[in-house]
Amino acid sequence: MCGRGIFVWKLFRSEYNRVIAIAVGIGVISGFSALFFFEAMQFAASLLLGMVGGITLPAAGATVGEIGAWQHPSSLLMLLPVICLGAFLSAIIVYRFAPECEGAGTDAAIAAYHGDGRIRWRVPLVKAVSSVLVIGSGGSAGRLGPMAQISAGFGSIFADIFHLDERERRIVLATGIGAGIATIFKAPLGGAILCAEIMYRGDFESDVIVPSFLASVVGYAIFGYFEGYDPVFSLASTAWTYAQIPLFLILGVVAGLFGLLYIWSYKSGRKMFSSFFAAHGAPIYLKPVCGAFGVGLFAILVSQISPDAMLVGLASLGTGYGVMQVAMYGLLPFSVLLFIPFAKIFTTSLTVGSGGSGGLFGPALVIGAGAGGALGTGLHMLVPQLVPLASVPAFVVVGMIALFGGISNAPVSVLIMIVEMTGNFSLLVPAMGAVAISFLMTSGETIFDAQVKNRAYSPAHRREYRVDILEDIPVSDAMVPRDEVITVAPDCTISSLYDKFRSTHHTGFPVVENGRLCGVITITDVRAADGNAETMYVKDFMTTDLVTVTGHTSLEQAVTTMAESHIRHIPVVYEAKHDSLAGFLTSADVMRLYMQHLK
Repeated sequence: MCGRGIFVWKLFRSEYNRVIAIAVGIGVISGFSALFFFEAMQFAASLLLGMVGGITLPAAGATVGEIGAWQHPSSLLMLLPVICLGAFLSAIIVYRFAPECEGAGTDAAIAAYHGDGRIRWRVPLVKAVSSVLVIGSGGSAGRLGPMAQISAGFGSIFADIFHLDERERRIVLATGIGAGIATIFKAPLGGAILCAEIMYRGDFESDVIVPSFLASVVGYAIFGYFEGYDPVFSLASTAWTYAQIPLFLILGVVAGLFGLLYIWSYKSGRKMFSSFFAAHGAPIYLKPVCGAFGVGLFAILVSQISPDAMLVGLASLGTGYGVMQVAMYGLLPFSVLLFIPFAKIFTTSLTVGSGGSGGLFGPALVIGAGAGGALGTGLHMLVPQLVPLASVPAFVVVGMIALFGGISNAPVSVLIMIVEMTGNFSLLVPAMGAVAISFLMTSGETIFDAQVKNRAYSPAHRREYRVDILEDIPVSDAMVPRDEVITVAPDCTISSLYDKFRSTHHTGFPVVENGRLCGVITITDVRAADGNAETMYVKDFMTTDLVTVTGHTSLEQAVTTMAESHIRHIPVVYEAKHDSLAGFLTSADVMRLYMQHLK
């Protein structure tokens, strides 16, 4: 027994073996957390929409017979109180316990990876409960974003428990993201690759692949044991020919255009809600309620037009997967398919843009499915010999892949994921062409603001710099000069500070009062803030024991100082006056100048 114990101890002294062992643990946690989240959403939708609202939506994975037996509700009038109640309860929970859980969770998970790799222990539970309330009551959002943040949170908890170093922590956090997504979508290969691809706009995090594979397989096995291993969607018998390849490339163009519209609409909605509530000082927890009210009112008004319009209204609610399943059977008319993308873009911008807890992946699939189905149906009506009715479902699925693969900058993993979710690998060839066109059209744009350009721009790889280059560059060459630095005052509210974080995408600001540097405030400092963000102030959370450098300090020394102090933002002061701000330096500034000199 003693010899065996020594063997195990030596085995887990290896960093790689330790991470692999924890990956198995994360896989187990991801499997059960995805199961809980999935069942909770099913229960919430059945209780809130079904029993209270009298609204039953078609189910993803349902057979043709089950879809044929489904009947749309006679009225959506009860939707308004249900969806507003869900948004209100979710907002109270989020803004009281974990404000970082508002909106889409994928961005928060990516930001944590590129940041300090830490997520508060309460986040997984808060994100799960708040997302269940929003999606289960009819809010237009998906489950990938919440699952990414939930699983990343569990990865961070594991890293805390096992005292992992900075590099191991990020690997485990990304592994959690991949395992959670792979599990809940029954896409072990695509989900495992997604966590490596989604971190960047044009790069790949190869270190996380093997742990993510292992965790994804374990999580998928557990989830499938309880929920079955059938794909998420049932696909009708479909056929495509190589003569249709140019048409799928056209679909890539259409998907790219809708993707750009989706990005613009979502970000505009987010900015509009934040600006309005900041300008009028309205209670922050009413922000998601306003978005929910808009979604409910829109769906009710649309449903009054005609039975077909009722389907558009239903597709704009929740994940929309059920109506997408109807489209995959080729049972939706052209007019419904044509309007679904616009409706889903609008309602998602209201739900998630207003701060409602939910993801952007599910709605993107519905938008892509509607656009692909509309194009396929239209081509069938124009040239039935070239595009028979059996080919329309292929356009639906390829539209899903092309749209989200483009706007997420993750074309490979999304391609694999959705093929796994539909169980039809024959669509790989047309989907590859369509997603390539969509990706090129949306190049430079992304639905995830936290993505960075490549590894050189990520603080996660700060230590990989060549020090000899940094030794020859003064801080003054890389810093943001004083007249361009965004500062905050000590009496700035935490609510206004959150708005600054969102609008500038910065994660820290110097605090200046009467021209004197008195502190630094970062997003990490306010993560632990509990209470009303309107009545809490920067001065209560800012760091006053400052670490500073001067403009003549070398970047090598500045990076060393930042690493030793565990900070990513450092004020630059004048040598003769250390309370006077000369500039501000971040790890991103160092990376940017480093790359210029390296070239």
